[in-house]
Parts: sequence; C-alpha cells; structure tokens
Amino acid sequence: MGSKSGRRRIVAEAVDRGKGVDAAGLTPFFRDIRRRHPLESLTFLCIGTDCSSGDALGPLVGTRLLYLGFPHVIGTLAHPCDSSNFAERVRQIPEGHAVIAIDACLGTPSSVGRYILGAGPLTPAESVGGGLAAAGDYSIAAVVNVRGLRPYSSLQMTSLHRVMNMVDEIAGAAADAFGMPV
Repeated sequence: MGSKSGRRRIVAEAVDRGKGVDAAGLTPFFRDIRRRHPLESLTFLCIGTDCSSGDALGPLVGTRLLYLGFPHVIGTLAHPCDSSNFAERVRQIPEGHAVIAIDACLGTPSSVGRYILGAGPLTPAESVGGGLAAAGDYSIAAVVNVRGLRPYSSLQMTSLHRVMNMVDEIAGAAADAFGMPV
C-alpha cells in the first residue's frame, strides 16, 4: 500500500470511528508546523466552493486567513479552489513551499465538529467521489456533517452556523500559532 492510499485509509478510518481532535488540538498542530517552516515558505490551500454551505469551509477559512495577514493563501470566497480549477490552483503554489491543505469532509455523528489533522496530504472531495489528486504536506479535514446516502445533499444541508464556528476555530488557531493579530 502506497503512502497516499495509506493516508486516505487512515483519514477514512478516523472519520468512521468518530476520531479526530476538537478545536483545542488545532493550535498545537499549527505551532508544530511553525517550528518546522517559516510563514514565508507556507501556503494554505483552502479547498471548496461558495456554492454549498458545507463545502464553503475552505474558501471561508482562506478569506479569513488573508484578512488576518497570512501571505500565501489559495482558495478564498472571491477565488475558490474547487473541483473545476483544482489542478490550476495547485500549480500556483510557489516552488519550495510547504502546503497546509484544508477541506471540509463528512463523517459519523460523533465526529461532526471535529478535525482530522495530519502530516501528509488529504484527498479533496473524497466523501463525494470527486476523484481529485491528493494535496498538502499537512492536512486538516474538518468534519462538517454526517455522511449519508447522498453526500452532496449532506454538504448542501450543512448548518452554516457550524461551518462558521469551525472557520473561526481554524483561523483563530492559525493566527495564535503564528503570532498574527486577531
């Protein structure tokens, strides 16, 4: 089993078992990345679309990170990184940058509101069968809703309030870890 398929399996199993961390785990995750990489050599790849409340998590986080002053962010409300332009947007990552990929995902009832964090890539749109390439040196999969028989419907019907709380948690933790004013 290759490392990419192994990582996908680990994330899927973590989501299925309701594992992951709550918001308190985000700041230490970002602090560890900060110890390894200067901010100038990091790109946040915030994946998703503004056309779905659940899938808007990525572009909302990207917009908030830009507002906070993070220098390298791909995927915002104005310029999302979604299935229609994913490969093109990934090519915009500056050479030599470490990438923190952030995306929404679906899981079990006990995993909703939690985060699957890792050193390694995530596979965007995996819960809806998107077939996009894995991306990121570090990953945050935010479990925004329960995986059901119709994953697109689950994302469409996701509470915007929950998504906005998770956006605040991710952006706030990143700002705290990198010493950015909130």
